[in-house]
Amino acid sequence: MEAIYCWPNTSKPTPGRSTDPYLQGGLAVTRPNQARAMDMTYIPLVCGFVYLAAVVDCFSRRVLAWKLSITMETSFCIEALEEALSRDEKTELFNTDQGSQFRGSRR
Repeated sequence: MEAIYCWPNTSKPTPGRSTDPYLQGGLAVTRPNQARAMDMTYIPLVCGFVYLAAVVDCFSRRVLAWKLSITMETSFCIEALEEALSRDEKTELFNTDQGSQFRGSRR
């Protein structure tokens, strides 16, 4: 079975765009605040989509910050990141995917 409504096409890379190496490698995450991750996803609605950005502690899976947006602009990702960083908890590694909201523009 498959839904009959359109899905956003957000995972195709720009042709010719380089990728950065994955830095986490074989790191074993063994304690809270050692590694955090941030990603975004879409939530389908009757009239379109909303986008959710979240920062998560990789060990405890605790959501440290999240924001919703009706567009895929960078600002709501930055707001979630700033909220997570405003806590006084230091982290060794911060992992994101390579989407444009997380990489910035390379023209």
